[in-house]
Amino acid sequence: MGVEKIDHIGIAVKSIEDSLPYYQDVLGMEYLGSEEVVEQKVRVAFLRIGESKFELLEPTSDDSPVAKFIEKRGGGIHHIAVSVDSIEEALEKHREMDSRLIDNESRTGAHNMRIAFVHPKSTSGVLLELCQESK
Repeated sequence: MGVEKIDHIGIAVKSIEDSLPYYQDVLGMEYLGSEEVVEQKVRVAFLRIGESKFELLEPTSDDSPVAKFIEKRGGGIHHIAVSVDSIEEALEKHREMDSRLIDNESRTGAHNMRIAFVHPKSTSGVLLELCQESK
């Protein structure tokens, strides 16, 4: 289960439309596109920063996990996603180590990636997303 790199940093925002100009115009980040992830009740916009990305997360429903995050904590860093060479091996390793998992099995996320989340209680307070490019 090798971690390859930071794939992206997820940032919870109330509005992608309102947030995007800062990242594009002030920071000069390349906008890679947006999509809706219906299962997670969010719209996402990806911006390139070196070999990694920022993922702006806008809730599409008041009962989405991101909407609840914003309501409780305000906008800001929601999660850090790391690329793994095998998400199934990564999940197995986490189970062996008794990590608290939010997702016991991988599922499809933005950009058709296989993803799974590890609870912040197992990662010193950081919501960690494991992701693997679909093959």
